[in-house]
Amino acid sequence: MSIKLHELKPAEGSRKERNRVGRGIGSGNGKTSGRGHKGQKARSGGGVRPGFEGGQMPIYRRLPKRGFKNIWAKKYAEVNVETLEKKFEDGATVDPVSLIEAGVLKNILDGVRILGNGELTKKLTVIANGFTKSAAEKIKAAGGTIEVIGQVEEETEEVKAENKKVKTDKKNPEVS
Repeated sequence: MSIKLHELKPAEGSRKERNRVGRGIGSGNGKTSGRGHKGQKARSGGGVRPGFEGGQMPIYRRLPKRGFKNIWAKKYAEVNVETLEKKFEDGATVDPVSLIEAGVLKNILDGVRILGNGELTKKLTVIANGFTKSAAEKIKAAGGTIEVIGQVEEETEEVKAENKKVKTDKKNPEVS
């Protein structure tokens, strides 16, 4: 026996009509619509907020505060050198985009940091936001190079003197 399209119906008890309140005394939910007589919960918009304990000092205020959550902390995606060894060919350039393409990372969060766990034998050019000392040593020992994203190069003495002059000029415009 095959089922026909016009014979389809939902499983018994899976669908329920909503209760339409305030539709006369015969419905069983007329007049006060199941809210009882008067009081805060009978009013429109009435009721108390979540966590309200009837004026008693609520639990979130009774319990002591503990710890600290640094909301400004940067969260780095971390990759070990052993992962670079497995996923990349000799002579490859490793940057955040190539790490995502290789399936090493799903997203880079606030940046990528290379950690020194494992061994590295391949010569790689690694571009990341940070490196541990051991990771940098292992990459360089294998003949590779490292590049730090967003690192400002050291200022020369001439640049420092020029910046100092510009700052003093801004403070006192008459002196040039």
